[in-house]
Amino acid sequence: MLKISNLVSISDREIEFHPIRAQGPGGQNVNKVSSAVHLRFDIVASDLPLVYKEKLLALNDSRITKEGVVVIKAQAFRSQEKNREDGLNRLAKLIRGAVKEMRKRKPSKPSRSSKRKRMDSKTKHGKLKALRKKITH
Repeated sequence: MLKISNLVSISDREIEFHPIRAQGPGGQNVNKVSSAVHLRFDIVASDLPLVYKEKLLALNDSRITKEGVVVIKAQAFRSQEKNREDGLNRLAKLIRGAVKEMRKRKPSKPSRSSKRKRMDSKTKHGKLKALRKKITH
């Protein structure tokens, strides 16, 4: 059971794990042992609330296929069990991030002192440029 929030969780039967061989260095171990894991989670067929499904499907994420299946490849660790945990944590993070409400930005105005500093620096720069002019009599 993967817990997303206090009210929402995903049962183990909805998540598929496929062991695969990991890429990269690892000596003899990498060619013999399938320590990496492909995690597959079908958003449409899951028991997630409708709001969660809509927000996940609306995400522009390369881990989500056109059919609405989340595919996560976990191969950071040498053991298959740790890679399974890592994949589940990444899935939970993806779902939590999709439903998280972003605060609306309130536009701010520059302060009086920042305006004054800006104008002072412009004046100073202008005087410096005026000193570079040719002197005419």
